[in-house]
Amino acid sequence: MPPRNKIRAQDRIDRSSPQSRSTPGAPDTPWGAARLALTAFFAVDGFLFAAWVVRIPDIRSQVSASHSALGLALLCVSAGAVATMPLVGRLCLRYGSRPVTVGSLALLSLAVPLPAHAHSVAALGGVLLLFGAGYGGANVAMNSAAVDLVAQLRRPVMPSFHAGYSLGGLVGAGVGGLLAGSLTTTWALALSGLLGLAVTVGAGIVLLRGPDAPVVAPGRAADSATAPAARERSARVPHARLLVLLLGLTALCCAYGEGAIADWTTLHLTDDVHASAGTAAAGYAAYAFAMTSGRVGGTWLSIRLGQTRVMVFGGLTAAAGMLLAALAPSVPLALTGFVLVGLGLANIFPLAIARAGATGGPQGVALASTLGYGGMLIGPPVIGFLADGVGLPVALTTVALAAVIAALLPLTARAR
Repeated sequence: MPPRNKIRAQDRIDRSSPQSRSTPGAPDTPWGAARLALTAFFAVDGFLFAAWVVRIPDIRSQVSASHSALGLALLCVSAGAVATMPLVGRLCLRYGSRPVTVGSLALLSLAVPLPAHAHSVAALGGVLLLFGAGYGGANVAMNSAAVDLVAQLRRPVMPSFHAGYSLGGLVGAGVGGLLAGSLTTTWALALSGLLGLAVTVGAGIVLLRGPDAPVVAPGRAADSATAPAARERSARVPHARLLVLLLGLTALCCAYGEGAIADWTTLHLTDDVHASAGTAAAGYAAYAFAMTSGRVGGTWLSIRLGQTRVMVFGGLTAAAGMLLAALAPSVPLALTGFVLVGLGLANIFPLAIARAGATGGPQGVALASTLGYGGMLIGPPVIGFLADGVGLPVALTTVALAAVIAALLPLTARAR
């Protein structure tokens, strides 16, 4: 039997929370059905994106694209995502985050096989617009649904969802790489899309039938079953949009580093640190594994240290690691630096999105996600332009600067 003081504390929570009087309680266990289903959505999102990425070289040969033409086609992914994110935020307000999550993942699953059937750069750009729309919509809707679940569980579990995304990406990249020589691009992407649809149907049934599926509606009355308590506070915050903007800029700085490292890590290790191709690939894998591990432990750290401290310490750790990785003269030191970057950046983005959603609802998630996606978009070309002028090692130090800014912005948001 639990101690008497714990019973009293729980009674005070239940009586003081408007949501507790109007919605079913949170799951009895930390890993309830709704959380498992939503984690599956995050994982399949990462898997589908990785399944497409590992086939980009084959698609490029198929459409006979130059580097510049391929770059323009790939921009369509970002264009489709950025154009869709604000609209999806409004759809989440109108219909609820969970149905929109299911619809967005279904669209993404249907769009994944299409690049294999494009035979010109223009056609590839067209299908990538659809792919980007599904990807961007899924990220806004999933994060909005996760914000609701975080409020219901009363635990900072947002990093665990993004750990699912990272793990799905690792599995997608690994499986895609292993099957690259034995499975055609058409079959690989088609099977990936079928897997995505299967997970969407299975997890979607669980998510939509769950007793805790709310219709997101920040700003409604406190006794409404559709207004999570965290959203209710946004009406009382006079500078809610400013807070969301600060958190979105935090996500931007974090994503700037993620995008830059994804595109430039292996080149830096081979050209500047003189690592072998295999070691360079292992270096990026170590960074990705460190980020996944950091997100797995993100909930535990957030509970014990607080979300702001986790973001601040993470940003400073990533900055120190990036300086070491960029300027180290030896391979072991550089690899150590990239591991520190992965651990440091792991929880900044998910916690920034979670706090933006708690402040501004689905539209807050949409704004912060759009800014974050913009950071991932501008990171690689900025590093490239700077590398031409001052060299790649110095250019990569801008990731450390962005990480420091990402560490300071949550302190500003907390003060506001």
